[in-house]
Amino acid sequence: MNRESQKKPLLLYRHGDVLVAQIDAIPENATKRPHLVLAEGEMTGHSHRIAAPGSAQILQDGTTMYLRVKDPGATLVHQEHGPITIPPGEYRVWRQREYSPKEIRMVRD
Repeated sequence: MNRESQKKPLLLYRHGDVLVAQIDAIPENATKRPHLVLAEGEMTGHSHRIAAPGSAQILQDGTTMYLRVKDPGATLVHQEHGPITIPPGEYRVWRQREYSPKEIRMVRD
């Protein structure tokens, strides 16, 4: 068995228009954000956010967002989706995009 096959599989979570993917490490120069919102809905005012303060941190490096989940895990909530629990670890966060003939844009809740 080679080293690649011994690595643990990375986790992926889809929550509406947000994708959370486990990564090996968050860049050292990423800065902590003062909130726990992964994405805000421009149309509805709803948000994808971590429910419990202290269970996670949001970090940012340029336009890239990261999520650091502490023990025992963090619950991701949204008013239109069921909650999901994300286990401890480090993650990158993506907002879904959509194509229109005029532009590629972020999906709006």
